[in-house]
Amino acid sequence: MTTIASNMQAVRAAMHAATLAAGRRAEEVELLAVSKTFPYEAIREAWQAGQRRFAESYVQESLHKMEALHDLPIEWHYIGPIQSNKTRPIAEHFAWVHSIDRLKIAERLSAQRPANLPPLQVCIEVNISGEASKSGVAPDEVAALAQTVAALPNLKLRGLMTVPAPTEDASEQHAAFARLRKLFEQLNRQGLRLDTLSMGMSHDFPSAIAEGATIVRVGTAIFGARHYGDKT
Repeated sequence: MTTIASNMQAVRAAMHAATLAAGRRAEEVELLAVSKTFPYEAIREAWQAGQRRFAESYVQESLHKMEALHDLPIEWHYIGPIQSNKTRPIAEHFAWVHSIDRLKIAERLSAQRPANLPPLQVCIEVNISGEASKSGVAPDEVAALAQTVAALPNLKLRGLMTVPAPTEDASEQHAAFARLRKLFEQLNRQGLRLDTLSMGMSHDFPSAIAEGATIVRVGTAIFGARHYGDKT
């Protein structure tokens, strides 16, 4: 068994334990393997170990990987900040976008989504911890943005995503994820039919699962330490 395969086995076991502890079913939570900065060979290894959904944050890097892995029917998710000049390749090549934080980006993705593809599945990114350095819409602005995005053609609003302030304190992790869950519940009470809470990463996904995550985004626990270079 490769290191990536054994790491995935450990992550899935931890996810299963967390869902049981939360009184949830294992199939309620999907694993999204965050492959940004890692070579396409690592993605192929993870695929061979049973992983089908992968997340990227850099447009040019992801396009190179898609070309190298064109023989695999991977479900590609975009989770990074989105610049206006990068919306077209994202709209054309990804199945999901988790990081919409302003209307302009959503409108461009909708307009540029090819007619022969199904609607782009999207989440609104929420800056749940109020960090100045983080992307995401403020919690009190989520409702207005969500209603507008939900009405756009060629997009399907699925839910919310967040990257809380990093902490090893489990109670603080739970509190941040609970705030996002409450926003999610409020939006559904307002008539939106959302089903996705994209929250939790390598260091905190058990807490996210306890608070209702339906997608956890795990990278380093699968692929190892990440080394950032010049990415676009």
